[in-house]
Amino acid sequence: MSQSVITLLRDGQDYMNTWPVKRELYAFFPECRVVSATKLAIKAMPPLAIVAAGMMLNVLGSAYLPQAMAIGLFFISLPLQGLLWLGHRSNQTLPPQIKSWYQEVHRKMAAEGCELQAMRSQPKYRELAATLKTAFSELDRVFTQKWFD
Repeated sequence: MSQSVITLLRDGQDYMNTWPVKRELYAFFPECRVVSATKLAIKAMPPLAIVAAGMMLNVLGSAYLPQAMAIGLFFISLPLQGLLWLGHRSNQTLPPQIKSWYQEVHRKMAAEGCELQAMRSQPKYRELAATLKTAFSELDRVFTQKWFD
């Protein structure tokens, strides 16, 4: 199923806001690094694009306007690439090993009385993100620590 770029960007933004960036998850999921890098890029790249393009025009002159625009667009595209990756990743189904771990975590959280979405037969990474966010926000640190030993 093909999705539009706008839908992927929106899904990536939602996934970035949902994914819990926790020390325990860095070793298991690349999302933590991508979310951190994308958040930094969203803040830093627009000013860097202006500075880089402005300096290029200032030093080399208006004859290099196309190159300056290309450099500016490259800097602007970096956060978009992160959001696209996150949007694509959020719509992928979980591999079997992570799926069984997700189901185990979901069952334990339901037993603890947490309010969760219903468990799906083919969960996606966005469901995993929502479950992990709930786990880290509602459950005790000792309880969540057992999952990452």
